[in-house]
Amino acid sequence: MNFAAILAGGQGTRMGATDKPKQFQMLAEKPVLIHTLEKFTIMSEFERVLLLCPAEWVEAAKDLVASHLGAAEKVVVISGGATRSGTVQNAIAWIEENYETDENTVLLTHDSVRPFVTYRIIQDNLAALEEYEACDTVMPASDTIVVSEDAQLISSIPLRSHMYQGQTPQSFKLHALKDVYAQLSAEEEDQLTDACKAFVLRGKPVTLVEGEAFNIKITYPVDLRIAHALLGQFE
Repeated sequence: MNFAAILAGGQGTRMGATDKPKQFQMLAEKPVLIHTLEKFTIMSEFERVLLLCPAEWVEAAKDLVASHLGAAEKVVVISGGATRSGTVQNAIAWIEENYETDENTVLLTHDSVRPFVTYRIIQDNLAALEEYEACDTVMPASDTIVVSEDAQLISSIPLRSHMYQGQTPQSFKLHALKDVYAQLSAEEEDQLTDACKAFVLRGKPVTLVEGEAFNIKITYPVDLRIAHALLGQFE
């Protein structure tokens, strides 16, 4: 079985003074998270699509799903965690409480604020898990990456050909992901910026899936303006 977890746990503080998190901001006539959910709810490959958001926004999210997606029984809205890893672990817990899982159960995780993910990217993620336990969607870095350990002086400039920019989805064999989380120390878990890093910290392979330049993450106000322009091109 395949499950998708749409991560909408952020408060969107980098969007500036707004009355709602960025995933609830309007993109044309629909909230950003609805555009994202639509990509997954239409796919028969997923048993359930979990939307994980702050506890105080759960009811609002349920209302949005009902009004925009109708009787979308495939979508389940639950609370996220205090951190990204906590949110992913909430998704794992819900799945295991409601389904019999096995070594082939797949959990695909995706940012709710990446509404331009394509079916090709999603399918490539699922295909990658036929051979690997984890995969990350990435794009080759187009700019030189500069490393500074003190935020003042350059520490190193790695080869650009070795550098990639991470996107989502990130996809995993569910049992493998749960096991990796269980092996992390508290210090290691504090370092996590995404679930793939948990595999890297334990020395486990993570394969790469090619993303798209337009698979942007809406983080700042300018990103929302770019998203409106992109939406006009795709319609």
